[in-house]
Amino acid sequence: MPARTGETIHVRSRFDRRSRHREAKAFYDAALKPLGFTRLSADESSLGYGKEGVGFWISSAERPVADDPKSGLHFCFAAPSRAGVTAFHAAALAHGGRDNGKPGLRKDYGPHYYAAYVFDPEGYRLEAYFGGK
Repeated sequence: MPARTGETIHVRSRFDRRSRHREAKAFYDAALKPLGFTRLSADESSLGYGKEGVGFWISSAERPVADDPKSGLHFCFAAPSRAGVTAFHAAALAHGGRDNGKPGLRKDYGPHYYAAYVFDPEGYRLEAYFGGK
């Protein structure tokens, strides 16, 4: 479920090399743009994304959570439209992400639940969804 207004999500990543930080920045800049998120904060150990304020942080960690495809953990972002979901998916794949579910209706979640799923370059799972008609 996406974060409600005023909530902040923190993700600990593996910024143990400058190249990983650049890769994460390029990926999240592109993937989150269609959802209305921009990078509002950045330094050598963190990236912050949001609309009016940072609501999604990616920070370096000495011991980040390992990629675990069976954990069920993923981060979900609300998209402004179905086109936003599709653009999120395309941008993520074009910037080092991997497909985990092409854009489409997910009727198990509701008659209008349109979503797409990707893995970021570190293996974290992300979802973009639109629930309108």
